Amino acid sequence: MEHFPAPLTPQESDALIDRIEQHFDRRDFGLFAAELIEQKTFIGYIGLNIPSFAAPFVPTAEIGWRLALDRWGQGLATEGARAVVIYAFETLRLPSLVAFTVPQNDRSIHVMEKLGMVHDPGADFDHPRLPEGHALRRHVLYRMDREEWRKSL
Repeated sequence: MEHFPAPLTPQESDALIDRIEQHFDRRDFGLFAAELIEQKTFIGYIGLNIPSFAAPFVPTAEIGWRLALDRWGQGLATEGARAVVIYAFETLRLPSLVAFTVPQNDRSIHVMEKLGMVHDPGADFDHPRLPEGHALRRHVLYRMDREEWRKSL
């Protein structure tokens, strides 16, 4: 939660899980629990979401991830996100994906770029759920198109 306004309380975390489960019920896809196979240890989530706020680029599917701090820098977000891209484009046949974060989140931006996502500077935006002047309000937007992705294989 380094680049979020605050860590989640236990109640907020439970509500997030409820929203993730409801998203799966409505859309048949969502944010998957990520675990280390060998240890069967939960380390966070990686998956797809439909942003629920107003922005020029919605409606669209967003790819996202949150991993435990002790799992950063090991390539796990990239590995999981690559599997989600394949699922999104090959199984769900989604036409495109977006990802967004604050400009200072170098780790997530690196994952986006490793996936082949492209920064769309003209679509960078102020997150509508954060107040004017908030240090985390500005977000960069990255995009990936299914047809371009297929050409890159």
